[in-house]
Amino acid sequence: MEKIVTAILGGGQGSRLWPLTRDRAKPAVPVGGKFRLIDIPISNSLHAGIDRIFVITQFNSASLHRHIAQTYRFSAFSNGFVNILAAEQTLERRDWFQGTADAVRQTLPRLLELDPEEILILSGDQLYLMDISKFVRTHRERGADLTIAVKPVTREEASAFGILRLDPSGRIVDFVEKPKEAAQLDAIALDEQTRAALGVPVAPEECYLASMGIYIFRPEVLRELLVGTTTVDFGREVIPQALQNYRVFAFSHGGYWADIGTIPSFHQANLELTLPLPPLNLYDPDLRIFTHPRFMPGIKVNDCSVRYSILNEGSILSGSHIADSIIGIRSVVRHGSVIERSIVMGANTWETLPEGSEQIPVGIGRDCTVRNAIIDFNARIGDGCKLINAEGVQHFDNENYSIREGIIVVPKNAVIPPGTII
Repeated sequence: MEKIVTAILGGGQGSRLWPLTRDRAKPAVPVGGKFRLIDIPISNSLHAGIDRIFVITQFNSASLHRHIAQTYRFSAFSNGFVNILAAEQTLERRDWFQGTADAVRQTLPRLLELDPEEILILSGDQLYLMDISKFVRTHRERGADLTIAVKPVTREEASAFGILRLDPSGRIVDFVEKPKEAAQLDAIALDEQTRAALGVPVAPEECYLASMGIYIFRPEVLRELLVGTTTVDFGREVIPQALQNYRVFAFSHGGYWADIGTIPSFHQANLELTLPLPPLNLYDPDLRIFTHPRFMPGIKVNDCSVRYSILNEGSILSGSHIADSIIGIRSVVRHGSVIERSIVMGANTWETLPEGSEQIPVGIGRDCTVRNAIIDFNARIGDGCKLINAEGVQHFDNENYSIREGIIVVPKNAVIPPGTII
């Protein structure tokens, strides 16, 4: 495993996660109350013993760079590292990254100079825990040039993914990026023979195999597919081309996996973590998610009602009702407030306002109701606010909040005046 290099794609603009990506890169978006999205692929890689990791970045990357620099520090006796590969201009190239494949092509010399046996490519905006070492072993045992991690999905979900068709040996023989037509879907549906060969349970309604955007390449094959070409995307261009000339196999992932590239999917994936038996087990001691170590006191709960929620360290909750929600680090929720099906990300630091200050303090004020919402870092919600989207608005934007598919999003550092009703 020490001969593998990981490249994490973290350069996308993240426009579908706006306004959470207004001031940060998509992989720097907080998840689960204390982690960042980038912690997921890095942790999966490290658990497999792969500790030569590059994160390829481009948009709004300052906070992502800071998080990585503060979090992933290896021993002086280790060869491990997590390094940033930012988009850069050179004498040969002056363009920004145009897509996933183009990002890897422009940074490929940095990856190859370490002489890796394989190059593992991961996405920076997914939530999952995977046995990467099994993924690598399967790739090697088959003598594959490229192996793609796949996940069974339903017909309704298939149009959002690249869908694969396999032969009984697990080799990929067809690939369609985001199929929309019924004839396309019918042609690439799973048959009984392929279901049996997958080696993982597949629900009856899961009729298709979707690419998870997780790949492992032989370096020389990746070079041949990218260098000297104009391809910009792995799904639309590189994979279909690879099927013609190379041994491309699928690795079926039977566990939880979520692509959280939109506000509704981000909201849902976070709230699923609060279930009594969540689909993703954050409490597995063998698959911990690593993040920035913080030295904070425990949660202070003063006369509150809390149900099916995750509360994170450094928070102060007073006289409030919290249900089906995530309360992030250093959050403050004041007397009489109700938080339901919401994500309160917290704050970067504790705040003490001077006596007599008219400034709205960081956190949730008194007698507020917050329902189906995402409250980003350092937001100030004044007393008596009702963030409930009573009129059922689906899409809206202004300076202090946005609505995406009915979910209210209060961006980082926003101020909602007292008594505001949304």
